[in-house]
Order: sequence, then structure tokens, then C-alpha cells
Amino acid sequence: MALTAFLLPASDLAAQTKPIDWRTFTAETQAILANYLRINTTNPPGNEILAARFLKAILDREGIEARILDTTELGPNRANLYARLRGNGGKKAIALVHHMDVVPAVASYWTVDPFSGVVKDGYLWGRGALDMKGDGIMHLMSMIAIKRSGIPLTRDIVFIGNADEELGSTGAQVFVDRHADLLRNVEYLITEGSDNYLDANGNVVYFSVGVAEKRAFWQHVLVKGTPSHGSKPTKQNPVPRLIAALYKIAQYETPLHVTPGVDKFFRDISRTYPEPRHTWLSNIAAALGNPEAREWILNDVYWNAILRNTISLTGLTGSNKTNVIPPEASAEIDIRLLPDQDPDSVLALLKRIVADTAVHFTPLLTPKPPLESPTNTALFSAVERAVREREPKAFVTTPMETGATDRPIYRRLGIITYGLSGFKLPQVEIQRGVHGNDERVSPDNIAYGVRFFYDVLRYTQ
Repeated sequence: MALTAFLLPASDLAAQTKPIDWRTFTAETQAILANYLRINTTNPPGNEILAARFLKAILDREGIEARILDTTELGPNRANLYARLRGNGGKKAIALVHHMDVVPAVASYWTVDPFSGVVKDGYLWGRGALDMKGDGIMHLMSMIAIKRSGIPLTRDIVFIGNADEELGSTGAQVFVDRHADLLRNVEYLITEGSDNYLDANGNVVYFSVGVAEKRAFWQHVLVKGTPSHGSKPTKQNPVPRLIAALYKIAQYETPLHVTPGVDKFFRDISRTYPEPRHTWLSNIAAALGNPEAREWILNDVYWNAILRNTISLTGLTGSNKTNVIPPEASAEIDIRLLPDQDPDSVLALLKRIVADTAVHFTPLLTPKPPLESPTNTALFSAVERAVREREPKAFVTTPMETGATDRPIYRRLGIITYGLSGFKLPQVEIQRGVHGNDERVSPDNIAYGVRFFYDVLRYTQ
């Protein structure tokens, strides 16, 4: 059967496919997402085993092989999920990955119960609607639509639900460490890490494909001293020494550096700006040498962040009493590195800037592998085609993710990883809902998203 499908001409293959009733299918998708949102997978503690069982039951009904994995390694009530819709093996597989956990939600700040999955005022509400259970169900249902329609597959479609993305990424790390064999023939992977940009009228200006991601290199900074009474000042007070070190770090301006994906992003969006800004963005490296252009560009906090390593002083601890000089003082620093930057070199530079051997740096986490994926791929072309068909005036570009996702963990296996969203959301909805209050998604976006991913999967075959 697979060989026959592989050899049939396209016209015959098209005749074998079954049309999808998208109106009915969208209603089914919305109902499944509502039920998914009702599963409380707040991390901590996660309880992703409940989500994994829910998804597996759907996959079982559809006849798609699915497995719940890593329950021992991830701890009580935690799990990863793996499923595969098999093709004829003509091309390598494509994976759809989402995380099943969500960040906490304080019900008193929400208009509705954050785990109600209720439809109200034209939206489906619930923690995870945008980050990222909504994407997960778009992935799931686009794969199911492919199976139901009978489209011959040259690529297997792999569906993965990971635990613990929001805190430690242990779900993805355990999956990659223990199940590299399940990913051996995966060429492409789609997960979170991008937002599409709309104008004031709700029209899509551009679709984003996240090809690069900054690396978190958080540091704990410690100075030890001698405790004593606050009424008797001493040079052994660690607080002033820590403050002096932090002041030097805060005054340091990290060098500007243009990576390939960021260069493409600025060139792409330049078409939306009048002169002279169009020219500046068309050649961002040259523009940064122009004082007027540089000031305008770096005034945008996102643009500034994707053009350099960033350092944010975020935590400070000293004495717990006003009249006590503490035995030590400490701070936490949020450092984000561009993909091609070396963590050891950056840390050595900070130590030179501080120039005080009493100041000790300790990494709070190990940086993930560098991530910058190519754009001259079949999957990138499939995204462009899907965008052209539904948004002829929009373009596709490559902004860098300044936060963190699980993509670098999978990238270390050589998989080309992209962040991709199928939703058309105003920026205000994203900013309010993702990790915020009243997270929600409209039924129109559900319909749009599932068909978008369905087309992307079709066009990669």
C-alpha cells in the first residue's frame, strides 16, 4: 500500500483523499481544547500524567500509536508523551512538540476560573490557551486531519508532549537523553518560540518563524564578610562590596553584534518603514554606526535585546534586620547570550569588570546548546506557501526569541527546530495572556491555527 501510494501520480493521490468538513472539525477541536484546559497541570507540581493520559486516549481512538514515557525518571505524576503517524519513509520525519505544563494562575485576578475551559464573550478561556496547550491541540488536530483525509505521507509525523518546560525543561532533557532512537529520523521540529505581528486593524503584517534563541546564563553573585552590629560600621561589611561590583556591571554596555537571523529580520521588516528608517533597517550593521539611527534602533527594548548580550540585575539579598551587618550579601543576575557567544568568555569578562576577588560568581543553570537554524529548508518553504495562500500581503521573517524554550535541547541531536504559531493575535492579547491573567483564544483563531498547521504538514510531504 505504501509503495503504491508513493508511485501514484499527484492527480490520483488527490482523488484518494477525503475532504475535511472544517466547520465540524473546528467545533471538535474547540471541545478538545476546552477539556485540555480543564486539566490542571500547574508547574509546580505539574501533574502532566493527567494531560498525557488525556492526549493518549484521543490518539488511541484515532488509531495513532502513542506511548506514555519517563514516569519514573520525571517523578510522581509526571510524564512525557510520544506518538507517531507513519508515512512511507520517503523522507525524514517532522515532529510537533508542545509542553503540557502551565504556569500558576491566581484565580482572584481572573475574570473566570482559570481551569474552567469556558466559552465567554467570544473566547475560550483557560491557563495554557496560548502557552501552550492551544498550540498542542492545533498540532494534534492537524495531524488527525491529515490521517482522516487520507493524504499519503512521505514523512512520519511525530507528536510529543513534554513535562516541565516552565521550570527546568527536565521533560525535554529526559526525552532526548533516553529516547534519541525515537528521534533518529526526525529532520524538522516545530514548537513554541514565535508570535505573528498584526497591525492596528488586525491584519497580519508578518508571520514569524523562530530560528534562533538567546541562551540563559544566570549567575549568583556572592560576597562574604564578618557579621556584627549595625551600630559599629566595619570594612568587613559585604553589602557595600557587593553593591560596588553590581554598579560596575550595571554601567557596562555590552557590545552590539548582528547574527544572521537578526540581520534577515531587520531587512524583512524594513519594507514597513519610511525613509530613512527603511535604509537603516535594510543594513542594520551599518545603521548602528550612525548615531541617530543607533539611538532610534536601541530605544526599542526588543531590538536592543536581540542585538547584544543582555545583563539584568534582578535579585538582591543582604541582612534580614536593619541593625545587623550580615555575614554575606548576594545578588542574582539574568544574563542572556546571543547564540554564537561563549559563556566562559562572558563570565571571564564580568570578573575583569568587577576586578574584586572577593566577589564570587556561581552559575544558576547550565546554558542550553546554541540555537540558530537555517532558513533554506523544505519546512521554511512550506510555511511561506501556507502564509501566502491565506495572507497574500504578509511576509515571513525570523525574529530571535529572547526568552527560553525547549528547542535547543532537541537541536543538539541535529534536528532543525523552528518556533511557529498559527494564531493571529494582537500583541495586547499575547502580553496579557501569556503568563498573565485572563489567558484566552478565540474560536476563529482555533479554526485558523489548525488549518494553518494542517497545510504546513501537507506542504512538507
